[in-house]
Amino acid sequence: MLVPFSRRILPVTAALLIPQFTLVATSITSPYTTGIFGDMAWRSHGANNEDLVNTLARNGVVNSGRVKNAMLRVDRGDFVLDRSDAYYDSPQPIGHAATISAPHMHAHILELLEGHLKPGARALDVGSGSGYLLAVMAEMVKPGGKVFGIEHIPELVEFSIKNLRKHNGALLEDGTIHVQVADGFNGLPEQAPFNAIHVGAAAPEIPQALIDQLAPGGRLVIPVGKYMQELLQVDKLADGTVRKTPLMGVMYVPLTSREQQEKSARVREAAMGMT
Repeated sequence: MLVPFSRRILPVTAALLIPQFTLVATSITSPYTTGIFGDMAWRSHGANNEDLVNTLARNGVVNSGRVKNAMLRVDRGDFVLDRSDAYYDSPQPIGHAATISAPHMHAHILELLEGHLKPGARALDVGSGSGYLLAVMAEMVKPGGKVFGIEHIPELVEFSIKNLRKHNGALLEDGTIHVQVADGFNGLPEQAPFNAIHVGAAAPEIPQALIDQLAPGGRLVIPVGKYMQELLQVDKLADGTVRKTPLMGVMYVPLTSREQQEKSARVREAAMGMT
């Protein structure tokens, strides 16, 4: 059963949209009322995966038929710790101081990358977490494409593989999806170049390694900043020129080292009386 929004407390490290000119100090336990989607994104809840995706489409968050169909083929409920909250349009904790982003945020990222996630394309998801976005991307790049996920927490890699095997195991078995432990700042140079790169955590600045690993014509979407974060779109043109476009204010977990993330998780657990 869905809990009324007023009773929900979102993780402060959640990936969510922030109005471009609203202070981050504004409470994030309430929906925002301005910004790229107006106040509709946070209302895009569903009773099940199909209902969630249809609501995102009805609210104008999902516009591409390819994005909608791919999201319909991947059940978000397979990629969360608490399935009862899977179809609520908010971020959810997945352990180790990490979250799965709100559905409207995933939908927006997929819309931004849609033209670069064509059949046969190669994509990289940095901070692939529970594996949800890997599965949706894989649905978009098949047949012939490959999606690589990297995480620096081995337990999250194992968690994502377990989740993928529930209903999307064929994408692992045929090599469309590959997940491994790696440092997000370094990307995955041995598998580059990539047509699309998504980073699911905020870096202090754009890692040059990720720009280098973009194919000509490729696109990188990454949150950048420490306190006031901004979602950036980075396009590498055919001649190798790089064009950076600021999109909106966001709030993401930081792109950090494994040691720092595990320390943050321990501090949070202690504060919540879990240790």
